[in-house]
Amino acid sequence: MEKGKICLLLICVAIVAFLEGNALTGRNCAVRTGALENRTADQDEAVVALTFDDGPHPVYTPEMLDGLRERGVRATFFLQGQCIEGNEEIVRQMQADGHLIGNHTFSHVQLTKLSPEAAKEEVVKTSSAIYNITGVYTSFVRPPFGEWPKGLEFKVTMIPVLWTVDSKDWYTQNTPVSVKEVLNAVEPGDIILMHDAYETSVESAMQIVDALKKEGYEFVTVDELILT
Repeated sequence: MEKGKICLLLICVAIVAFLEGNALTGRNCAVRTGALENRTADQDEAVVALTFDDGPHPVYTPEMLDGLRERGVRATFFLQGQCIEGNEEIVRQMQADGHLIGNHTFSHVQLTKLSPEAAKEEVVKTSSAIYNITGVYTSFVRPPFGEWPKGLEFKVTMIPVLWTVDSKDWYTQNTPVSVKEVLNAVEPGDIILMHDAYETSVESAMQIVDALKKEGYEFVTVDELILT
């Protein structure tokens, strides 16, 4: 990693730590205002970041990638380490398509319920798996359940990313409901939470993309949203 990028990352990590120590008082607050999931883009710009958790899935992630490629949209995929083995070509395709690849821990555990060392291992193990395929150490991590242990960002030197709009696609597995959840709530600068492990999520994501593009929205990756 270039020296300038390392410095920028460390600055962002320090900001995260400040927000956690001074702004976060509960989970609802964390989802809306903490850990660099807050809207940092100019809200006059119609940009949003579409994000997917829990992949790569051997069937639905390729379908998601195909749909996004057809629409010229780049997104951010937060991968579970335990899902990577056997799906390496899918990860390579994500990278080739210009998507940002992030970390979603190895086994999708709530990090705040683990010891500091165990929590670190969940993140580091997944980052290593991603690096072995892409040659890039990801700088972004999404903690399962939105729960991030205070200070872990310094142990792993990564930026935790939460969300501002939840499609609830994993819960409802109902395309019209998920689409409505997003379209009724989305604003410029939002980070949209979805998953790439369900057929209905693929359908929902494509409908959301089509609808928001008609409204003039541009889709960017998480790093473009929060670091520019």
